[in-house]
Amino acid sequence: MTTKTAQLCPQQLIETETTTMARSKPISVKIATAKVITALETKLAQVNADYTNQDELEAKYQKQMEKWRKEVAKFATANISKAENLRTNYRAWNKTLNVDFDLITDEADFPKEPERNFEQIYVHTYREMKEEIENAIRILKMTDEETVNTSTYNAIARYL
Repeated sequence: MTTKTAQLCPQQLIETETTTMARSKPISVKIATAKVITALETKLAQVNADYTNQDELEAKYQKQMEKWRKEVAKFATANISKAENLRTNYRAWNKTLNVDFDLITDEADFPKEPERNFEQIYVHTYREMKEEIENAIRILKMTDEETVNTSTYNAIARYL
C-alpha cells in the first residue's frame, strides 16, 4: 500500500511517499533437543580448546612478528639510499636519535606482515561464553520436550 502526501514549504513543494509493507509470518522452527545439546557440547569443547591454545598461538604469532620486524629493518637499511622525506629527532635527556624516512616501493617488494589466524578470547568473555553454554546444556537436559522452540533457539543461536 502506497500513499503520497504533499507538504508546502516556503521555498518549494515537497512530496513524500510512504510504503507500508505487509507483515511477514513468523518462522516456526522445531529442532530436536538432542541435536542442539550435541551442538552446544561440541561448541563448548571448541571454546575450551581455543582458549587453552591461544597462549601457544600468540607465542607463535609474536615470533613471526619479531622475524618480520627484522626483515623490515634489513629492507629499510638496504634501501636507505632511496629514502625520501628524511626526518630526525634527537632527545638529549636519554641521548637517542630517532631517524624517520619514507621509501617508495611496491607492496610485493616489501616483507608481508603476518596476520593473526586465531581469535583472541579475553578471560571475561571466555567465562561468560562458557557459563552461558553450560547453562543452556543443563536446562536442555532437564526438559522433557523433544524439540527446541524458536525463542530458545534464538537465545543460543550465536553459539551454534
